Amino acid sequence: MPQINEQNLRRYSHLELISKQAVEGFITGLHKSPFHGFSVEFSEHRIYNDGESTRNIDWKLFARSDKLFVKRYEEETNLRCRILIDNSSSMFFPIQSKLDFDHLNKLYFSAYASAALIQLFRRQRDAFGLTLFSDSIQLNTPARSTPAHQQIIFKELEKLLLPFEPSQSKSTNVANALHEIAENIHRRSLVIIFSDMFENQQHEDDLFNALQHLKHNKHEVILFHVFDKKLEFDFEFDNRPYRFLDMESGTELKLHPNQIRERYATAMKKKHKQLKLKCNQFEIDYLEADIALGLHQILLPYILKRQKLH
Repeated sequence: MPQINEQNLRRYSHLELISKQAVEGFITGLHKSPFHGFSVEFSEHRIYNDGESTRNIDWKLFARSDKLFVKRYEEETNLRCRILIDNSSSMFFPIQSKLDFDHLNKLYFSAYASAALIQLFRRQRDAFGLTLFSDSIQLNTPARSTPAHQQIIFKELEKLLLPFEPSQSKSTNVANALHEIAENIHRRSLVIIFSDMFENQQHEDDLFNALQHLKHNKHEVILFHVFDKKLEFDFEFDNRPYRFLDMESGTELKLHPNQIRERYATAMKKKHKQLKLKCNQFEIDYLEADIALGLHQILLPYILKRQKLH
């Protein structure tokens, strides 16, 4: 049995290992699925064109394949991608006594999903940047495709993998953040948003205007609506009284779930339907991201969108 190289293992964070495994499993499953033959190129080479310089030909690859390929560099990046993660306090739901890949809250899920997407970006030579926001923008990196940039982004994602601290609660203003982001992205990009979309009801029109602003600036937009379906949509709590806490304002409410389950579920379905209709109106790809269903629900939509853009 081969020995595990501990030095190589330590090179990778838990986030990186999980995301690499998820992507490898996704790619394997893709080729075994009805998508077999689907054109997914994860190469850092391109075919040599007659007449161009031979300086960048990969001669080792030529010796193995008897075909001429040219190494690809950052300036040949195919697509510019920007990941936006809502890190307001509501994204820490559900509060877990233990937090890891088997015990996710919405923010953990978004961080792992983003890391997996970045693995795909790197394989396809796509440039990527990361933006974190709540009521304002906390982080906004440039978009690059280098290994060093990937490590910088992963370190920022790892900072999100912390327990919820009520004393550091952050409110949500998705609309303001998206308007600011739309103004700051100067080159046409694929914008991927992870958010639970718990915007104040008074600001919903502003939210839809902000989404439209991104599309007006010619960006392609994928909105992953992140939620815990069992608790946040179906309200499946045990048959006993609970003390519910607003994680952003600190407001507490004591009630029995059975007393409001039906009304709550109806209101959530209405809100959900309105969001889907508005996204469809603005030609934004709206996708549900239930944190209980794994990362494949995130990876395939990106691949399909990328195929359409090329």
